[in-house]
Amino acid sequence: MLELTSVTLGQWKLWDGPQYHGFCLGVCVSVALVMCVSVYYYFVKVADRCTCTTRLDGKTVIITGANTGIGKETAVDLAHRGARVILACRSESRGIQAEREIREQTGNSHVHFMRLDLASQESVKEFAQEFCNREDRLDILINNAGVINDGSAQTAEGYELSFGVNHLGHFLLTNLLLAKLQSSSPSRVINVSSDAYQLGRLGFQDGAGLLCGKEGRVKLYARSKLANLLFTHELAKTMEGTDVAIFALHPGSINTDIKRNWAWWLRTLSPLISFLFLKTTTEGAQTTIHCAVAEDLQKHSGKYFKGCRVQKVAPMARDDKLSRKLWRVSLQMTGLTNT
Repeated sequence: MLELTSVTLGQWKLWDGPQYHGFCLGVCVSVALVMCVSVYYYFVKVADRCTCTTRLDGKTVIITGANTGIGKETAVDLAHRGARVILACRSESRGIQAEREIREQTGNSHVHFMRLDLASQESVKEFAQEFCNREDRLDILINNAGVINDGSAQTAEGYELSFGVNHLGHFLLTNLLLAKLQSSSPSRVINVSSDAYQLGRLGFQDGAGLLCGKEGRVKLYARSKLANLLFTHELAKTMEGTDVAIFALHPGSINTDIKRNWAWWLRTLSPLISFLFLKTTTEGAQTTIHCAVAEDLQKHSGKYFKGCRVQKVAPMARDDKLSRKLWRVSLQMTGLTNT
Protein backbone atom coordinates (compact mmCIF):
# COMPACT_ATOMS: atom_id res chain seq x y z
CA MET A 1 0.00 0.00 0.00
CA LEU A 2 1.24 3.48 -0.95
CA GLU A 3 1.88 5.61 2.09
CA LEU A 4 1.64 9.37 2.06
CA THR A 5 3.20 11.63 4.60
CA SER A 6 1.66 14.94 5.43
CA VAL A 7 3.39 18.23 5.89
CA THR A 8 1.60 20.92 7.89
CA LEU A 9 2.01 24.51 6.73
CA GLY A 10 0.01 26.83 8.92
CA GLN A 11 -3.61 25.70 8.67
CA TRP A 12 -2.97 23.81 5.42
CA LYS A 13 -2.04 20.15 5.30
CA LEU A 14 0.02 19.22 2.25
CA TRP A 15 0.62 15.66 1.19
CA ASP A 16 4.01 14.43 0.10
CA GLY A 17 4.22 11.54 -2.35
CA PRO A 18 3.88 10.65 -6.07
CA GLN A 19 0.36 12.10 -6.35
CA TYR A 20 1.49 15.37 -4.84
CA HIS A 21 4.51 15.66 -7.11
CA GLY A 22 2.36 14.80 -10.13
CA PHE A 23 -0.11 17.50 -9.14
CA CYS A 24 2.69 20.05 -8.83
CA LEU A 25 4.08 19.06 -12.21
CA GLY A 26 0.66 19.50 -13.79
CA VAL A 27 0.28 22.95 -12.27
CA CYS A 28 3.73 24.00 -13.47
CA VAL A 29 3.07 22.76 -17.00
CA SER A 30 -0.31 24.53 -17.09
CA VAL A 31 1.21 27.80 -15.88
CA ALA A 32 4.01 27.52 -18.45
CA LEU A 33 1.50 26.90 -21.26
CA VAL A 34 -0.62 29.87 -20.22
CA MET A 35 2.47 32.09 -20.14
CA CYS A 36 3.63 30.88 -23.57
CA VAL A 37 0.19 31.46 -25.11
CA SER A 38 0.00 34.91 -23.48
CA VAL A 39 3.40 35.93 -24.84
CA TYR A 40 2.53 34.54 -28.29
CA TYR A 41 -0.81 36.36 -28.29
CA TYR A 42 0.85 39.62 -27.30
CA PHE A 43 3.46 39.56 -30.04
CA VAL A 44 1.09 38.27 -32.75
CA LYS A 45 -2.04 40.27 -31.99
CA VAL A 46 -1.28 43.11 -29.57
CA ALA A 47 2.24 44.38 -30.25
CA ASP A 48 1.54 44.87 -33.96
CA ARG A 49 -1.04 47.60 -33.44
CA CYS A 50 -0.64 51.08 -34.87
CA THR A 51 -0.35 53.50 -31.97
CA CYS A 52 0.00 56.71 -34.00
CA THR A 53 -2.42 59.49 -33.08
CA THR A 54 -1.92 61.45 -36.32
CA ARG A 55 -4.94 63.43 -37.54
CA LEU A 56 -5.81 63.54 -41.24
CA ASP A 57 -8.05 66.59 -41.37
CA GLY A 58 -7.93 68.13 -44.83
CA LYS A 59 -6.39 64.99 -46.34
CA THR A 60 -8.03 62.89 -49.07
CA VAL A 61 -7.66 59.12 -49.19
CA ILE A 62 -8.69 56.51 -51.76
CA ILE A 63 -9.10 52.92 -50.56
CA THR A 64 -9.91 50.22 -53.10
CA GLY A 65 -12.07 47.35 -51.89
CA ALA A 66 -13.20 49.44 -48.93
CA ASN A 67 -16.67 47.97 -48.50
CA THR A 68 -15.50 44.92 -46.53
CA GLY A 69 -12.63 43.31 -44.63
CA ILE A 70 -9.44 45.17 -43.81
CA GLY A 71 -10.27 47.79 -46.43
CA LYS A 72 -13.38 48.80 -44.54
CA GLU A 73 -11.57 48.70 -41.19
CA THR A 74 -8.90 50.98 -42.64
CA ALA A 75 -11.58 53.35 -43.92
CA VAL A 76 -13.20 53.48 -40.48
CA ASP A 77 -9.91 54.33 -38.80
CA LEU A 78 -8.92 57.03 -41.27
CA ALA A 79 -12.42 58.53 -41.17
CA HIS A 80 -12.11 58.71 -37.37
CA ARG A 81 -8.93 60.73 -37.97
CA GLY A 82 -10.85 63.30 -40.02
CA ALA A 83 -9.83 62.25 -43.54
CA ARG A 84 -11.99 62.61 -46.61
CA VAL A 85 -12.29 58.93 -47.58
CA ILE A 86 -13.21 57.65 -51.04
CA LEU A 87 -14.51 54.07 -50.99
CA ALA A 88 -13.52 52.69 -54.40
CA CYS A 89 -15.64 49.54 -54.75
CA ARG A 90 -17.05 47.37 -57.53
CA SER A 91 -20.48 46.75 -55.97
CA GLU A 92 -22.63 49.86 -55.86
CA SER A 93 -25.07 48.46 -53.28
CA ARG A 94 -22.34 47.27 -50.90
CA GLY A 95 -20.33 50.44 -51.45
CA ILE A 96 -23.27 52.70 -50.58
CA GLN A 97 -24.05 50.55 -47.54
CA ALA A 98 -20.43 50.82 -46.36
CA GLU A 99 -20.53 54.59 -46.90
CA ARG A 100 -23.62 54.87 -44.70
CA GLU A 101 -22.25 52.58 -41.99
CA ILE A 102 -18.88 54.33 -41.79
CA ARG A 103 -20.50 57.77 -41.64
CA GLU A 104 -22.75 56.62 -38.80
CA GLN A 105 -19.90 54.92 -36.94
CA THR A 106 -17.42 57.79 -37.19
CA GLY A 107 -19.59 60.88 -37.48
CA ASN A 108 -17.56 61.84 -40.56
CA SER A 109 -19.78 62.98 -43.43
CA HIS A 110 -16.81 63.16 -45.82
CA VAL A 111 -16.95 59.45 -46.69
CA HIS A 112 -18.00 58.81 -50.28
CA PHE A 113 -18.52 55.77 -52.47
CA MET A 114 -17.21 55.80 -56.03
CA ARG A 115 -17.62 52.82 -58.30
CA LEU A 116 -14.42 51.12 -59.47
CA ASP A 117 -14.14 47.74 -61.17
CA LEU A 118 -10.46 46.80 -61.26
CA ALA A 119 -11.26 43.95 -63.65
CA SER A 120 -12.10 46.54 -66.32
CA GLN A 121 -9.46 49.00 -67.46
CA GLU A 122 -12.21 51.19 -68.90
CA SER A 123 -13.77 51.40 -65.42
CA VAL A 124 -10.38 52.31 -63.93
CA LYS A 125 -9.95 55.12 -66.46
CA GLU A 126 -13.45 56.44 -65.81
CA PHE A 127 -12.88 56.39 -62.05
CA ALA A 128 -9.55 58.23 -62.32
CA GLN A 129 -11.01 60.89 -64.62
CA GLU A 130 -14.04 61.47 -62.39
CA PHE A 131 -11.88 61.67 -59.28
CA CYS A 132 -9.42 64.13 -60.83
CA ASN A 133 -12.27 66.29 -62.11
CA ARG A 134 -14.05 66.59 -58.78
CA GLU A 135 -11.28 66.36 -56.15
CA ASP A 136 -8.57 68.95 -55.50
CA ARG A 137 -6.03 66.61 -53.95
CA LEU A 138 -5.00 63.03 -53.21
CA ASP A 139 -2.79 62.44 -50.19
CA ILE A 140 -2.98 58.67 -49.74
CA LEU A 141 -3.82 55.95 -52.27
CA ILE A 142 -4.36 52.53 -50.69
CA ASN A 143 -4.41 49.71 -53.24
CA ASN A 144 -6.17 47.21 -51.00
CA ALA A 145 -8.62 45.26 -53.17
CA GLY A 146 -7.70 41.73 -54.13
CA VAL A 147 -9.16 38.53 -55.54
CA ILE A 148 -8.19 34.86 -55.67
CA ASN A 149 -8.89 33.07 -58.94
CA ASP A 150 -8.59 29.41 -59.90
CA GLY A 151 -7.53 30.37 -63.41
CA SER A 152 -10.96 30.16 -65.00
CA ALA A 153 -11.92 33.84 -64.81
CA GLN A 154 -10.51 36.73 -66.82
CA THR A 155 -10.65 40.50 -66.84
CA ALA A 156 -12.56 42.45 -69.48
CA GLU A 157 -9.30 42.62 -71.46
CA GLY A 158 -8.76 38.84 -71.29
CA TYR A 159 -6.06 38.71 -68.61
CA GLU A 160 -6.04 36.16 -65.79
CA LEU A 161 -8.26 37.68 -63.10
CA SER A 162 -6.00 37.68 -60.03
CA PHE A 163 -3.11 39.27 -61.93
CA GLY A 164 -5.46 41.61 -63.79
CA VAL A 165 -7.14 42.91 -60.64
CA ASN A 166 -4.43 42.65 -57.99
CA HIS A 167 -1.65 44.08 -60.16
CA LEU A 168 -2.72 45.52 -63.51
CA GLY A 169 -5.82 47.33 -62.22
CA HIS A 170 -3.86 48.99 -59.44
CA PHE A 171 -0.89 49.67 -61.73
CA LEU A 172 -3.15 51.56 -64.13
CA LEU A 173 -5.03 53.37 -61.36
CA THR A 174 -1.84 54.52 -59.66
CA ASN A 175 -0.27 55.80 -62.86
CA LEU A 176 -3.42 57.73 -63.76
CA LEU A 177 -3.41 59.37 -60.32
CA LEU A 178 0.32 60.10 -60.04
CA ALA A 179 -0.02 63.73 -61.12
CA LYS A 180 -2.62 64.33 -58.41
CA LEU A 181 -0.42 62.59 -55.83
CA GLN A 182 2.59 64.71 -56.82
CA SER A 183 0.66 67.96 -56.63
CA SER A 184 -0.54 66.99 -53.14
CA SER A 185 2.85 65.85 -51.81
CA PRO A 186 4.00 64.72 -49.36
CA SER A 187 1.78 61.81 -50.34
CA ARG A 188 1.79 58.03 -50.18
CA VAL A 189 0.89 54.97 -52.25
CA ILE A 190 0.27 51.82 -50.22
CA ASN A 191 0.12 48.42 -51.92
CA VAL A 192 -1.42 45.62 -49.86
CA SER A 193 0.60 42.54 -50.80
CA SER A 194 1.22 39.28 -48.91
CA ASP A 195 4.01 37.00 -47.73
CA ALA A 196 2.55 34.60 -50.29
CA TYR A 197 4.70 36.46 -52.84
CA GLN A 198 7.48 34.02 -51.94
CA LEU A 199 5.60 31.30 -53.83
CA GLY A 200 5.18 33.49 -56.90
CA ARG A 201 7.04 33.32 -60.20
CA LEU A 202 6.83 35.64 -63.19
CA GLY A 203 7.40 34.49 -66.75
CA PHE A 204 7.01 36.69 -69.79
CA GLN A 205 6.47 34.17 -72.55
CA ASP A 206 3.15 33.86 -74.42
CA GLY A 207 1.99 37.42 -73.90
CA ALA A 208 3.73 37.61 -70.52
CA GLY A 209 2.21 34.25 -69.62
CA LEU A 210 -0.63 36.20 -68.06
CA LEU A 211 -3.51 35.65 -70.45
CA CYS A 212 -4.71 32.53 -68.66
CA GLY A 213 -3.96 30.66 -65.49
CA LYS A 214 -2.94 27.03 -65.33
CA GLU A 215 -0.90 27.02 -62.13
CA GLY A 216 -3.72 26.84 -59.57
CA ARG A 217 -5.18 29.52 -57.35
CA VAL A 218 -2.34 29.61 -54.80
CA LYS A 219 0.41 30.18 -57.36
CA LEU A 220 -1.73 32.63 -59.34
CA TYR A 221 -2.42 34.66 -56.21
CA ALA A 222 1.26 34.48 -55.19
CA ARG A 223 2.29 35.72 -58.63
CA SER A 224 0.05 38.76 -58.32
CA LYS A 225 1.47 39.52 -54.86
CA LEU A 226 5.03 39.27 -56.19
CA ALA A 227 3.99 41.72 -58.90
CA ASN A 228 2.77 44.10 -56.15
CA LEU A 229 6.24 44.11 -54.60
CA LEU A 230 8.06 44.55 -57.89
CA PHE A 231 5.69 47.39 -58.77
CA THR A 232 6.41 49.01 -55.40
CA HIS A 233 10.15 48.64 -55.97
CA GLU A 234 10.10 50.15 -59.46
CA LEU A 235 7.62 52.93 -58.67
CA ALA A 236 9.72 54.00 -55.68
CA LYS A 237 12.72 54.35 -58.00
CA THR A 238 10.61 56.29 -60.49
CA MET A 239 9.38 58.66 -57.75
CA GLU A 240 12.83 59.16 -56.24
CA GLY A 241 13.47 62.87 -55.78
CA THR A 242 9.77 63.60 -55.32
CA ASP A 243 7.88 63.53 -52.04
CA VAL A 244 5.64 60.64 -53.09
CA ALA A 245 6.47 57.58 -50.96
CA ILE A 246 5.57 54.04 -51.98
CA PHE A 247 5.05 51.19 -49.52
CA ALA A 248 4.03 47.53 -49.71
CA LEU A 249 2.81 45.44 -46.80
CA HIS A 250 1.69 42.07 -45.51
CA PRO A 251 -1.49 42.40 -43.41
CA GLY A 252 -1.21 38.95 -41.83
CA SER A 253 -3.45 35.89 -42.05
CA ILE A 254 -6.99 37.20 -41.66
CA ASN A 255 -9.93 35.37 -40.09
CA THR A 256 -12.47 35.22 -42.93
CA ASP A 257 -15.29 33.01 -44.22
CA ILE A 258 -12.71 30.69 -45.76
CA LYS A 259 -13.28 28.44 -42.73
CA ARG A 260 -16.51 27.15 -44.21
CA ASN A 261 -14.42 25.20 -46.72
CA TRP A 262 -12.41 23.45 -44.01
CA ALA A 263 -12.82 19.78 -43.07
CA TRP A 264 -15.27 19.18 -40.20
CA TRP A 265 -12.53 18.48 -37.68
CA LEU A 266 -10.78 21.74 -38.57
CA ARG A 267 -14.07 23.62 -38.23
CA THR A 268 -14.40 22.11 -34.75
CA LEU A 269 -11.01 23.54 -33.84
CA SER A 270 -11.59 26.84 -35.67
CA PRO A 271 -12.14 28.97 -32.52
CA LEU A 272 -8.75 27.90 -31.15
CA ILE A 273 -7.06 28.22 -34.56
CA SER A 274 -8.55 31.68 -35.06
CA PHE A 275 -7.46 32.80 -31.58
CA LEU A 276 -3.89 31.60 -31.98
CA PHE A 277 -3.07 32.08 -35.66
CA LEU A 278 -5.58 34.32 -37.45
CA LYS A 279 -6.11 38.05 -37.14
CA THR A 280 -9.43 39.83 -37.05
CA THR A 281 -10.02 42.41 -39.75
CA THR A 282 -9.28 45.15 -37.22
CA GLU A 283 -5.95 43.55 -36.36
CA GLY A 284 -5.20 42.90 -40.03
CA ALA A 285 -5.71 46.57 -40.91
CA GLN A 286 -3.08 47.85 -38.47
CA THR A 287 -0.07 47.78 -40.80
CA THR A 288 -2.03 49.52 -43.56
CA ILE A 289 -3.06 52.20 -41.09
CA HIS A 290 0.53 52.52 -39.88
CA CYS A 291 1.82 53.05 -43.42
CA ALA A 292 -0.88 55.68 -43.97
CA VAL A 293 -0.42 57.76 -40.83
CA ALA A 294 2.96 57.11 -39.20
CA GLU A 295 5.25 60.10 -39.33
CA ASP A 296 8.78 60.04 -40.73
CA LEU A 297 8.10 57.14 -43.12
CA GLN A 298 8.94 58.92 -46.37
CA LYS A 299 12.57 57.79 -46.01
CA HIS A 300 11.39 54.16 -46.21
CA SER A 301 9.87 54.52 -49.68
CA GLY A 302 10.01 51.23 -51.57
CA LYS A 303 10.07 49.15 -48.39
CA TYR A 304 7.91 46.21 -47.31
CA PHE A 305 6.10 46.37 -43.96
CA LYS A 306 4.82 43.61 -41.71
CA GLY A 307 3.54 44.04 -38.17
CA CYS A 308 3.99 47.83 -38.52
CA ARG A 309 7.72 47.35 -39.07
CA VAL A 310 10.01 47.28 -42.10
CA GLN A 311 10.80 43.73 -43.23
CA LYS A 312 13.38 42.36 -45.61
CA VAL A 313 12.12 40.77 -48.82
CA ALA A 314 13.48 37.95 -50.94
CA PRO A 315 15.97 39.02 -53.65
CA MET A 316 13.47 38.32 -56.44
CA ALA A 317 11.09 40.93 -54.98
CA ARG A 318 13.71 43.69 -55.40
CA ASP A 319 15.29 42.48 -58.64
CA ASP A 320 15.89 45.59 -60.77
CA LYS A 321 15.87 43.73 -64.07
CA LEU A 322 12.64 41.89 -63.24
CA SER A 323 10.88 45.01 -61.93
CA ARG A 324 11.81 47.00 -65.06
CA LYS A 325 10.59 44.18 -67.29
CA LEU A 326 7.29 43.93 -65.40
CA TRP A 327 6.88 47.71 -65.62
CA ARG A 328 7.34 47.71 -69.40
CA VAL A 329 4.99 44.77 -69.89
CA SER A 330 2.40 46.35 -67.58
CA LEU A 331 2.52 49.61 -69.54
CA GLN A 332 1.77 47.68 -72.70
CA MET A 333 -0.98 45.58 -71.11
CA THR A 334 -2.73 48.68 -69.77
CA GLY A 335 -2.36 50.69 -72.95
CA LEU A 336 -0.25 53.39 -71.31
CA THR A 337 2.40 52.97 -73.99
CA ASN A 338 2.88 51.11 -77.24
CA THR A 339 6.65 50.83 -76.93
